[in-house]
Amino acid sequence: MRKKNSVRYVCSEVLPDRIIEMVYREEGQETKFAVFDGSEVRYEKKIELPAGIIQPYPATSELIAKKVIRFPSCAEEYGTDQELIEAIQQFVHRYLDVSPQFEQIAAHFVPFTWVYDRFNELAYLRALGDFGSGKSRFLQVIGSICYKPMFVGGATTVSPIFRIIDEFRGTLVLDEADYRFSDTTTEIVKILNSGYQRGIPVLRSEGKGTFEVKSYDVFGPKLVATRRHFSDPALESRFLVEEMDNKKELRADVPINLPPDFEREAEALRNRLLMWRFRNFRHVALQAEELDRTLEPRLRQIVAPLLSVIGDEQVRADLKKLVQDYNAQIVTDRGMSTEAEVFEALLRCYDAGYPEP
Repeated sequence: MRKKNSVRYVCSEVLPDRIIEMVYREEGQETKFAVFDGSEVRYEKKIELPAGIIQPYPATSELIAKKVIRFPSCAEEYGTDQELIEAIQQFVHRYLDVSPQFEQIAAHFVPFTWVYDRFNELAYLRALGDFGSGKSRFLQVIGSICYKPMFVGGATTVSPIFRIIDEFRGTLVLDEADYRFSDTTTEIVKILNSGYQRGIPVLRSEGKGTFEVKSYDVFGPKLVATRRHFSDPALESRFLVEEMDNKKELRADVPINLPPDFEREAEALRNRLLMWRFRNFRHVALQAEELDRTLEPRLRQIVAPLLSVIGDEQVRADLKKLVQDYNAQIVTDRGMSTEAEVFEALLRCYDAGYPEP
């Protein structure tokens, strides 16, 4: 039980009468709470609750100062929902070369990350391709405007990733997720396998010379870049994938290097998305969705929440088509597995009339 005057550092809190989100102003090296009471936003340095005092993480934290985790600087008006979606899509189009279909999906996935905690399951986004195909740019552009993006690279050890997800509850942005070392890959797969569904923590044994079991909540949106498919078909079914082609000529209007204005534009969109979260958080909910019953159950499970925040019928149709195509690929890959080949060989023996062994 916490003491009444105890201090707890948080970056977000949802209470019955208000929603609290941390904001960070780089110019003044200052963090505050943006507090939305259902009608207006005010800014506070700390908040007293019955269980104690909560404060935003200090601006001196390396995770904040070095932009490992990025926050809005304030809550700003965004116009209509459609105007916000168009602004996101224009931002993605300006700095990233992906298919028009995936551009639209990304423009709706981004707002979804800002209300993901209203759902129990979610899909991940992934860029799949070789070196030089634009995977890192994919993560930079889309990741920079997601909810509390947490940027961790391929060289990062696994232990801090568990802690960052559990503590900040944002969007994990993971580059080169197919690690060179199998032990690390196994740990990343644990995060990806458990993190798509609420209530499935990862247990880890930690401590030197002691046996201490810790539980980490890794539920949350994830953007991932890999060079290869994962070997686990169940894990593969949790991604909406854009295949990046390093042989394709880059669109002429996409800059090779991100300009100085990129960070400012991304922050401005995060500010508008923060206000969108405030206004929509208590209204979004899972909607019953008629999806093709021949789809893999897990695909239907993870796509339904995303469809629940998409109002544009054409985008909904595009997403359903993407999922159908992806489902067909999963079925094909399953048919090419070793088990399937053995079963097919046994069927051929049976049809040929060979005697039983």
